Amino acid sequence: MSRVLILTGAPGVGKTTVLTKTVDALKAKGVSVGGMISREVRKGNVRVGFEILDLTSGKLGWLAHVAQKGPQVGKYHVNLEDLDNIGTAAITQALEKCSAIAIDEIGPMELYSQKFKQAVTQALESKKLVLAVVHGKAKDPLVTQVKRRVDAEIFNVTFSNREKLAEQLIQKALAAF
Repeated sequence: MSRVLILTGAPGVGKTTVLTKTVDALKAKGVSVGGMISREVRKGNVRVGFEILDLTSGKLGWLAHVAQKGPQVGKYHVNLEDLDNIGTAAITQALEKCSAIAIDEIGPMELYSQKFKQAVTQALESKKLVLAVVHGKAKDPLVTQVKRRVDAEIFNVTFSNREKLAEQLIQKALAAF
């Protein structure tokens, strides 16, 4: 039985959407799900950054933005303070209080934070269900570790399967309880 369900795929294919649908369906079935979701933010037709949402508290912050200071990934600068105080804190809270932990995403921006990496490692070492988005091209020992876990199952999100994938993930997640 898989306890770590991993979504991967090309940028913009709908990984976060599949994860969000899965989280919403699990919550509707009474499963307590915490953790963090990252969503793109657009100004008109231009993506200007990514916000972090704490699934339990509803707290929002910036993961990265074009007009802020911090480590740079492409045109975006990572907001380590919000990542640690909202995203990492959400994972830590979910470990303590929830049955399932959502992590969106384990990628180049998030991997700048040692606290984030520690929280992800703790989530993986717990006995709880972990639903994670893993960046397809991220190069980090943590990403390698996540993908090689014997209790993990990897789902490649594509434009053609993304609608049915949420339902498949929901069934697998419910089977873990």
